[in-house]
Amino acid sequence: MVTAADKSHPEEAEEFVANQDRAHWHDQTLWFVRSKRDKAASTVPEWEELRETASRIKKYTLAHLADLLEQFETNAKRHGVQVHWAQDAAEHNEIVLSILQKHSVKKLVKSKSMLTEECHLNPFLQRHGVEVVDTDLGEWIVQLREEPPSHIVMPAIHTKREEIGELFHQHIGTEKGATDPLYLVEAARKELRNKFMGAQAGITGVNFAIAETGGIVVCTNEGNADLGVSLPPVHIACMGIEKLIPRAADLGVFLRLLARSATGQPITAYSSHFHGPREPGCEMHIVLVDNGRSALLASEDFRRSLNCIRCGACMNTCPVYRRSGGHSYHNTIPGPIGSILAPAMDTAQHASLPFACSLCGSCTEVCPVKIDLHLQLYTWRNKIALKGLLPKSKQLMMEVAKTVLSNLWLYKLAGKVGRMALRITPKFIVNHPWLNAWGKQRDLPPPPKQSFRELWKTRGKG
Repeated sequence: MVTAADKSHPEEAEEFVANQDRAHWHDQTLWFVRSKRDKAASTVPEWEELRETASRIKKYTLAHLADLLEQFETNAKRHGVQVHWAQDAAEHNEIVLSILQKHSVKKLVKSKSMLTEECHLNPFLQRHGVEVVDTDLGEWIVQLREEPPSHIVMPAIHTKREEIGELFHQHIGTEKGATDPLYLVEAARKELRNKFMGAQAGITGVNFAIAETGGIVVCTNEGNADLGVSLPPVHIACMGIEKLIPRAADLGVFLRLLARSATGQPITAYSSHFHGPREPGCEMHIVLVDNGRSALLASEDFRRSLNCIRCGACMNTCPVYRRSGGHSYHNTIPGPIGSILAPAMDTAQHASLPFACSLCGSCTEVCPVKIDLHLQLYTWRNKIALKGLLPKSKQLMMEVAKTVLSNLWLYKLAGKVGRMALRITPKFIVNHPWLNAWGKQRDLPPPPKQSFRELWKTRGKG
């Protein structure tokens, strides 16, 4: 039996696009966010200078990562933080579970953390009898829907309010058919407040960790991270080792870039700083996770992908992501950056993702830390071909193209035959979904009677 995880991105994308209304709505919604990003960036005269500065800071960080991590650990411990190191997802999950078991925690609340999604922490803890509640509204929605986030900033962007209204009616007893956002948000707030009050521990992600101070910064728009760690006695912060920056003075650069790039806001509503347990008798733990990041750091071709600050700007602008949905990537991080990170973790499983790209370069243009995303995706295509992981159909087409393009007479003949075939073939056959999958959503222009080469000759230029 073929499972969802066995399907390639094109197969999953085809299912998403089959619902044209949803695909169009998804496309336009994300483009609206991209437009907000452009407007926000245009209000900052030094925007490009900020991007360049952020890129340089990240480059320095990666070049000195081992030393900065040790500095961060030393300073964090000085504040009473307990620092843990995890080589992979399994070790991360075991560390978190051991902390919870030490305090007999059976109920915890969690703010948004893509790292814990990457490590599949929720189902792991649930299997060990711990109730986990995601308190970011979008994350909570997808948790109730029993599905992963489809976007790293807007986890439930693929759902409509009618669906959310029905979901809340089933799970928390809201009025059937309710779609008013204010009503639904108020109902969610009331339900989640009960979860906050009953929690025995709080888990957060980490947006930035500062080596100089040993502190961490968590950025949210809902204040749920603050509330989630202000009530229970145990705070666990889970972070990938790439989230480090050297100095407190560097933080302002990234805070000015992050929200503008993500949602078009000047800054997130809450940028919360944590420097140790909130009061005597409480505990704060930071779990530093590698999970393949060191291997990526060792790669000259792809180490710059570790610059990512998880703003989602590349997804909002990507024409492929906008039209295929985040779940079609089958990776915690979808879109352009995910299509680089996923093959680094498992090339064979994610071999189709670097081809989910038009190479338009728009992702590179909007990246706040200037990751050369489209060039890295192009590099992955080459490596996947060298590993022999291209589908046979794609290999065959490339061989055909190679043969045609390397023989002038064959190239001329193919052009003539192609133009003739398009002229004499009825349009309904050209655009038939079974005979021409590529053309079923595209209208081909009328084929020219002459090639460019022939026109050039008739005008006396050849």
